Amino acid sequence: MPKIIARPVPADCLDQLTAQGLNPLLAKLYAARGIRESAELDYGLAALLPFDRMKNIDAMARRLADAIAARSKILVVADYDADGATACATAVRGLGALGARVEFIVPNRFEYGYGLTPEIVAMAAARRPDILLTVDNGIASVAGVEAARALDIEVLITDHHLPGDQLPAALIVNPNQDGCEFPSKNLAGVGVMFYVLLALRAEMRRRGAFAHATEPNLGELLDYVALGTVADVVRLDQNNRILVENGLRRMRAGRMSPGVAALFQVAGRMARKANTFDLGFTLGPRLNAAGRLDDMSLGIACLLAPTMDGALRLAQELDQLNRERRSIESGMQEEALSALSAVDPAERYTLSLFRADWHQGVVGIVASRLKDRYHRPAIVFAPGDNGEIKGSGRSIPGFHLRDALDLVSKREPGLVLKFGGHAMAAGLTLRAGGLDAFQSVFEEVAHTLLSKSQLTRTIETDGALPAAALQLEFAETLASQVWGQGFPVPTFNDPFAVLSQRIVGDKHLKLRLARDGHELDAMLFNHVDWLPERIVAVYQVIANEWQGRKEMQLYIEHWQSAEAREPA
Repeated sequence: MPKIIARPVPADCLDQLTAQGLNPLLAKLYAARGIRESAELDYGLAALLPFDRMKNIDAMARRLADAIAARSKILVVADYDADGATACATAVRGLGALGARVEFIVPNRFEYGYGLTPEIVAMAAARRPDILLTVDNGIASVAGVEAARALDIEVLITDHHLPGDQLPAALIVNPNQDGCEFPSKNLAGVGVMFYVLLALRAEMRRRGAFAHATEPNLGELLDYVALGTVADVVRLDQNNRILVENGLRRMRAGRMSPGVAALFQVAGRMARKANTFDLGFTLGPRLNAAGRLDDMSLGIACLLAPTMDGALRLAQELDQLNRERRSIESGMQEEALSALSAVDPAERYTLSLFRADWHQGVVGIVASRLKDRYHRPAIVFAPGDNGEIKGSGRSIPGFHLRDALDLVSKREPGLVLKFGGHAMAAGLTLRAGGLDAFQSVFEEVAHTLLSKSQLTRTIETDGALPAAALQLEFAETLASQVWGQGFPVPTFNDPFAVLSQRIVGDKHLKLRLARDGHELDAMLFNHVDWLPERIVAVYQVIANEWQGRKEMQLYIEHWQSAEAREPA
C-alpha cells in the first residue's frame, strides 16, 4: 500500500509569504513548492531570464540574421513529439515573421528514427537548403552533422536534451551543454527556440532591420511555447511558469493560433478556461498521436494552419489518430499486465517487456502506465529495423534513467546501440537478440542506484484541507494557477463518509461524500468496485462546469479504507 505523506512546509518561507500579503492557505501551498517570496510568483514577461546568458545564442542570432539578409534557405529539422512539433511551428512562424525563407522537415519515426541522422540529411538535401536548423534534437547527431558538412550544408542546433560524450561539430544552443550559464536548465525544446528568436530579433533591431518595418510580436508564439513546455513534462521552474502562464493568458483571451484553437475544439475543452491540464492531457496527446502512429508533419501543419477551417480539418484527423492510439495502448497494456502475471514485480527493481507485435509509437505510454502501477522504472520494447529492438522508458524519483542507460552501455559494450533522454524518460535501441542481456544488466544497475525504500510508492499531499475551503471560489483560484512537473497541482488528504456511489460512463464511480457537515460530489475515474462506507482520500479540488452550471467537485487520485490509514 502506498505511503501518504504531507509535503514539508518551510516555516520561514510560509512566514515570508504571509507577511507579503498572500492568503495563508495559498502561502502554504507555495511554500511547500519551494517559493520563498512573492516575487517568484511574478509571471510577467519582464521577469523572464535574459537570453544573453545562454551559451552561443548571440552567435546563433548573428548567423541567422546574416542568413535572412542573404535570403538563404533555412530548413527546420523537427522532432516527432509535441515539443518538437511546437518548436518547429515556433521556428517557422517566428523566422518567417523576421523575414526568413524557411521550410520544415520532420522524420517519420518508423523510417528514419530520432534526430538529424545521415538519412534525414540525405532527404533534406533534396530540398537544397543552405542551413539545417534542428529543434528539440541534434545534440547527439554527430554523424548527421558530418553528413551535412560533406554536402556543404551548414547545421545550427537548438536542443535541450542532455549531451553525450561527443558533441556535433556545429553551433549549438542548449542550456544543458557544458559552459552554459543560463540559470534554468529546464527549458523545453520549444522554449530554447523561442529564446533564439528573442536573441535574433534583438540582433536585427541592433542592425536597424525594423527602421522601416513593423517589429514582429514574438508573444504571438507563446501558445505554442506553453503547449510544448507542458506536454514535454519538463520541470516548471519560475521561468517555465512565466512562459506557460503567458501562453495560457493568450488562449483564455482567444488570441491563439487557429491550430491550437482547433485542438481545443476537437477535444471538447473551453479555451477561455485553459489550464495546464488541458495542455498536458487533452491537446498534447492529440498532437503526439501524429508522431506516434503516422507522421508529425500532420500535427505541425495543424499548428501552422492559417485559417480555422483548415486547422479544424487537420485537428479532426489528429483526434481520430488519438482514438486509434488509445485503442492500441489499451490492448498493449492488457498484454503487458498478462506477461507480468508470471512474475512478481515486487521482487524486481525494474520492468522490461517486449512483444514482436507491439507498436513502436505507443511503447512510451505503456511504460508510463506500468511505472505508475508498479512504481518501478519500466521500459517497453517493440521491433525495430534489421532485428533491432527499440524501447521507451519511464522512471521513478531517484533513478536517473538516461544515466542508468549510460551505465548499462558501459557495462555491456555493443548492447545499447543508441540512447538518449532525461532523468524520467528515455529511449534506446538494442542490438538484435539483446533483450535478455539488457534485462539482466539493467536490473543490476538499478540494484546499485536504488534502495528498497525508493521502491515504495510515496504519495505526497498538501495535508488536510480546512473544511471551510471546500468552496467553488477556492477551486477556481487553484484552476487559474500554473501547476505541473516539479510544481505539482495541490492534492489534499482527508477522511470522508461515502453517502452514495454509482457507476457512470461504464467505468467511473460518481460519489457523494460527507465531511465535517459538508456534502459534496466526487469522481473516481477508471474504477467500478464499490468503496467502503468510510475512506481516506487523496484528492484534487476541481471547479466543474456542466451545462452552464458551476460547482466544486473532488477528483479522487487515491483512496484506502479509513481503518487502513497510513500515518503521516
